[in-house]
Amino acid sequence: MRKDGGAEYAVVRGLTRGLDLLKALNTQEGGRSTLAQLSEATGLHRTTVRRLLETLIAEGYVRRSRSDDRYVLALHVRSLSEGFRDEDWIASIAAPALGELLQTVVWPSDLVTPQGATMIIRESTHRFSPLSFHRAMVGQTMPTLLTAAGRAFLAYCPDEQREQILHIARGGNDDQARLAADDRFVANIIARTRDAGYASNDGEWTSHRKIGAIAQPVRHAGRPVGAINIVYLNKAVSLKEAISRYLPALQKAVARIEAQLADHPPPPPQAG
Repeated sequence: MRKDGGAEYAVVRGLTRGLDLLKALNTQEGGRSTLAQLSEATGLHRTTVRRLLETLIAEGYVRRSRSDDRYVLALHVRSLSEGFRDEDWIASIAAPALGELLQTVVWPSDLVTPQGATMIIRESTHRFSPLSFHRAMVGQTMPTLLTAAGRAFLAYCPDEQREQILHIARGGNDDQARLAADDRFVANIIARTRDAGYASNDGEWTSHRKIGAIAQPVRHAGRPVGAINIVYLNKAVSLKEAISRYLPALQKAVARIEAQLADHPPPPPQAG
């Protein structure tokens, strides 16, 4: 139950279930799902799932493939995001560059921007990479001090912004809070990243020990507006191999974005 202006409103279960179904479709492997898979993913009975799917098909949000009878999201689902405004540079400049980067390295990449003591994924090629171990990444957050993308941003952002990020991180109750309080660790990360020209992590992210990554900041007028990573499984690719094989492509993608940002500058960062 929720109160709004003194009146009580019950949650509309049919709408909640329909949204859960759309989310499940969006995260299924290859974007294609059987009725059984959707029932398992949502915890809903097959009859309920079928009824919801028929409604979504009728409204143009889902379609059923003629080739294998699987369900997929339809083009009309894009209309749900038409009212959402994101920075134009992410969609028009960064996304195509990430697409080209994917064609070269195959491993997935993310474009991140700062949000408090974390980095939020604003664009990603996880959905399109055959080597991806995750799908729905946009909107997910990652710790700044434990990830290559976060370290790349932290090393090049202004001192005041860096201290603000670290101050927020120290207030947490996790591994990042401990590291943020270690001045020697922070200084070493910053120096090492600046000396190399890129940042890395090799299993340091506590909840993602199997993941390695390299990253570079994306800068406009000398100030980072985000960072781009290349993510891989560290049992398949060593850090040394990643630097040798993928860093040139990453540098090329970042250079392309920065060149275009010079002509189409992003909006100033929001306070806080």
